[in-house]
Amino acid sequence: MLIIFLSRQALYTTITMIRLFKVKEKQKEEAKNATGNGPFKKQSAGELRLHKDITELNLPKSCTISFPSGKDNLMTFEITIKPDEGYYMGGKFLFTFNVCGIYPHEAPKVKCKTKVYHPNIDLEGNVCLNILREDWKPVLNINTIVYGLYHLFTEPNHEDPLNHEAADVLRDNPKVFASKVRTAMAGGRVGDTFFTKCI
Repeated sequence: MLIIFLSRQALYTTITMIRLFKVKEKQKEEAKNATGNGPFKKQSAGELRLHKDITELNLPKSCTISFPSGKDNLMTFEITIKPDEGYYMGGKFLFTFNVCGIYPHEAPKVKCKTKVYHPNIDLEGNVCLNILREDWKPVLNINTIVYGLYHLFTEPNHEDPLNHEAADVLRDNPKVFASKVRTAMAGGRVGDTFFTKCI
């Protein structure tokens, strides 16, 4: 009698294992069919942190975010800033963010895609913002960067320039600087440089 009970137990265990195996196979097949290219990709720690940062993003009303590569690729996105005060009021400035896999241990790479006459942004779109360089710390996030960029438009800094000519004009004659900013934003020429309209 005892031998029959063990055989039934072994049979029950075997049937249960086969059912579990079939369930696992079905889950793999469903995942493959849902994505079209196999099981879901495991996210890196940087991707998980970036997802959290974007979920908790609290942008100023004058800033918007977009994902030109789709919401499945959070590592590359764009922020548009439309300052509502200061020299650049009424302008529209596009920034690209490229985030590496070791984020937040390395700051995102940020470029201004809108050519702008600005002491802290050069004509190639490089941005001089201390938290994107030497002052970056893993506790900082995307929200901090966006507010830093916004601050560059409301209070440009002539003391740490990438565009030295613009910084000198801002420091020496703010009225002339304001005039040059307006000319550039309207799609005019400042010195030898032609700017595309961004108002």
